[in-house]
Amino acid sequence: MIVDYTRFYAGRRVLVTGGLGFIGSTVARQLVALDADVHIVDALLPECGGNPFNIDGVEGRIRVSHADLRDRAAMHALVRDCDVIFNLAGQVSHIDSMRDPYADLEVNCLSHLTLLEACRHVNPHAKVVYAGTRQIYGRPDSLPVDESHLVRPTDVNGINKAAGEQYHLVYNNVFGIRACSLRLTNIYGPRQLIRHNRQGFIGWFIRLALENKTIQIYGDGSQLRDFVHVDDVADAFLRAGTSDACNGQVFNVGGPEPISHRDLTTMLIEAAGSGQVAYIEWPTEKKAIDIGSFYADSSRFRQATGWTPSIGLREGLASTLAFYRAHFDRYVNVAAQERA
Repeated sequence: MIVDYTRFYAGRRVLVTGGLGFIGSTVARQLVALDADVHIVDALLPECGGNPFNIDGVEGRIRVSHADLRDRAAMHALVRDCDVIFNLAGQVSHIDSMRDPYADLEVNCLSHLTLLEACRHVNPHAKVVYAGTRQIYGRPDSLPVDESHLVRPTDVNGINKAAGEQYHLVYNNVFGIRACSLRLTNIYGPRQLIRHNRQGFIGWFIRLALENKTIQIYGDGSQLRDFVHVDDVADAFLRAGTSDACNGQVFNVGGPEPISHRDLTTMLIEAAGSGQVAYIEWPTEKKAIDIGSFYADSSRFRQATGWTPSIGLREGLASTLAFYRAHFDRYVNVAAQERA
């Protein structure tokens, strides 16, 4: 049975970890629109994408706690009495995970174990939805990739994200903490970190196009990816949070159809009216962890929840470009962010 989530969240106590980040803030904003009692926790770790401006306009309807998920006492207090927890905190840079694997282990494993332990001790009735990643699959054997594909990450971030996912499933199966994981593909849209290029290429490409700079594509641009707008991803989280059919399960959440890097940048430059493309050789450190073409089969999640992406790529890029044109300094100018 598919629950009407648009009514479910009214008055519900909901915690969003990493709630000042790209996806977390979008989830929080949609929850506010559904009249939920929203509480955000974010450690605002440097370089991880948390930005107070992400809740501009709705900050009066959201409680914000600046805390680290690794803080046991803080997590015990924060999860108490929550109905649903959207667990979106984490470090997502693959390159950073290879440069500092210990930090990635702390943020992507220990923090989630601390959260789940807090739920086990003070709120075992909470529903937890974890932000997984397609990176855990590694290089695909065949396309599209469904959830039966082997998990064999190519980098430290993928290993730790896979471990974080498994913690959630174990706590579901052993301790009765209702939990599931959404394995996200390539997410884009407003409020994404664009200060640097270590957290996914699509946000960086958008910035370069806006600045009329050269977008560098590794190889010949034939690699395929599926892209899903952040509003559609937030909708997926809200649906998973209401569905007991999702408990103990993993689901792909990806875009409706794949597109090559070459065609993506053509579409982006046309939408922006600026920017250009250059094709270059692969940097050694990035080629070593690249997974090649990837796009996901999300039919399992659609069948379980009724979810389907509603925002086309061309439309989504246009609205994203408009957002950054209006708020560019809030996402690029660090000094401006600190004054906010």
